[in-house]
Amino acid sequence: MAEKKEPTSYTYGPVPSRRLGLSLGVDIVPPKICTLDCVYCQLGRTITSSTTRADFVDINAVLAEIESKLQAGLTTDYITLGGSGEPTLNSRLGDLIDGIRRLTDIPVAILTNGTLLYRADVRAECAKADVVAPSLDAGDDAVFQAVNRPNPDITLEKLVSGMEQFRDEFRGRIWLEVFLVAGVNTDDAQIEKIKSQIRRIRPDRIHLNTAVRPPAEPDVLAMSREALDEIARRIGGVCEVIGEAPDGPGDRHEARAKADVISVLKRRPCTIEDICAGLGMTRHEAAKHIGHLQIAGKVHSEPRGSVIYFHIRPDAP
Repeated sequence: MAEKKEPTSYTYGPVPSRRLGLSLGVDIVPPKICTLDCVYCQLGRTITSSTTRADFVDINAVLAEIESKLQAGLTTDYITLGGSGEPTLNSRLGDLIDGIRRLTDIPVAILTNGTLLYRADVRAECAKADVVAPSLDAGDDAVFQAVNRPNPDITLEKLVSGMEQFRDEFRGRIWLEVFLVAGVNTDDAQIEKIKSQIRRIRPDRIHLNTAVRPPAEPDVLAMSREALDEIARRIGGVCEVIGEAPDGPGDRHEARAKADVISVLKRRPCTIEDICAGLGMTRHEAAKHIGHLQIAGKVHSEPRGSVIYFHIRPDAP
């Protein structure tokens, strides 16, 4: 079992989400424990590939942190379970959702890759949420291996059949994300195969995404908005584009993100959570940029009680 996190480190935001409006993120798996190692993941390479569920965090502490935010006047559209790893790997996912229900009527969403939905226990726990947003990035095994690099226990058929079973059992909303990597899963034949799998899953919405943020592998190429719109038209129905390639190459986007962090810190000292809330970043992404800026000698950390604040060094180069 992974080491449990320290208190006050489970939630981030609320942050603006392209799919969920304003979202309070809840991180219940240590970085980066996952069933997949997707080439496009903005959190980087998977550290621990696993399909074994475990009690990774103190659920009571997570609920206490959510309750504290609610008492402070939290305004958010969703409480979203996701974060730094695959959330369905947490064996107390259902207990957490039950606890959230006792605290608030704010809807609960789960951002998952969907790979464990072939398990009855995972389907039952996910069915307690209002929105479940799984992923499908391939129409056949070869592309599934190329894009998602799954744990050996996971196959494309397990993924799709699990989502198909979940659709039969779940009365909430399924929002399926399809992440498109230019030149890998975007040719006509592959799109037709993905459409065939989507017909089995029967999602309420289909969201097309591409490499908006820097991916795990530098050679991952984003799709243009025009190409995304054309694929959305071909898939049809409830399909819409949520991701759009940034202007310029990935390193320019990375530089802009660091510049945004510096701009925030110039105004006032901030915690990681402040940066996430202000810039709409995940906790992992914000920590990555802070780490780079510390190494460069631009940012200094200062503990105040149990909280760590970051600020621009006055003598920064």
